[in-house]
Amino acid sequence: MTSLKAKLRKAKGTAYRASQEESVIPAVLYGHETENLSLEVDRKEFEKVYKEVGETLIDLEVEGKKYSVLIHDEQVHPLTQELLHVDFYQPNLKEEVETEVPLELIGEAPALKLGGTLIANMKEIPVSALPKDLPSKIVIDVSSLVTFEDAITVADIKVPAGVKIEIENPEEIIVQVVEPEKVEEELAKPIEDIEKEPEKAGEKKEEASEEEEK
Repeated sequence: MTSLKAKLRKAKGTAYRASQEESVIPAVLYGHETENLSLEVDRKEFEKVYKEVGETLIDLEVEGKKYSVLIHDEQVHPLTQELLHVDFYQPNLKEEVETEVPLELIGEAPALKLGGTLIANMKEIPVSALPKDLPSKIVIDVSSLVTFEDAITVADIKVPAGVKIEIENPEEIIVQVVEPEKVEEELAKPIEDIEKEPEKAGEKKEEASEEEEK
C-alpha cells in the first residue's frame, strides 16, 4: 500500500497561516476510532501520492504511527488551483464506502475519422466498495466507437471485483462520438457532476476540527 508521511501541526488558525511555507499543506485526520489530528504534509509528496492513487486507501504515517486512510476531500484555491487543505478519513475497513473514481479514456475511436467529436459526459463515476477494493481509476477503451450510433454506457464499464457503480440507469451514456452538426448541442449539456455525500463516504468531522481554522 502507498505510504505518505505527515507531521502534527502545532500552530493553528491565523498563526499557522502566517508562518505556513509554500512547500507544506495543512491537513486534518479524522474518522473511525481515531481522534481528530491537525497535520501538515509535504506538498510535493502529497501531489505525487494523490496523482498515483486518487481517493483510494493509503498508509498515513504520523509520528511513527500508521493509519489506513482515504484522501477524502481537498480544498483548492479558485483562481490558482493550488491545494489549500486536505482531509484524511480513516474508515471502518469492514464497511463499504462510496466515493468518486476518475475515468481514464484510452485508445482511439474510429468514428473520429468520420469527422465526429469525442464527448465524455462524465469525468468521474460514483462507486461503492470496501476501502481496500477501491480502484484509483477506471479505464475505458474508446476503440469500440466505430460509428456515430455507438456509445459506451454504464453497463459497458468493467470494474474490479467487489466494486459497484452507483448509477441507477445502466443505459446512461458515458462517452460517444458525435457527428459534426450535433457537437454544439452535446457540448451545451452540462457534464455530469454528481455531488459527493460525505455521510456516505465517511463521518463528518468533529466541531473541534472546524474551530482550528478560526
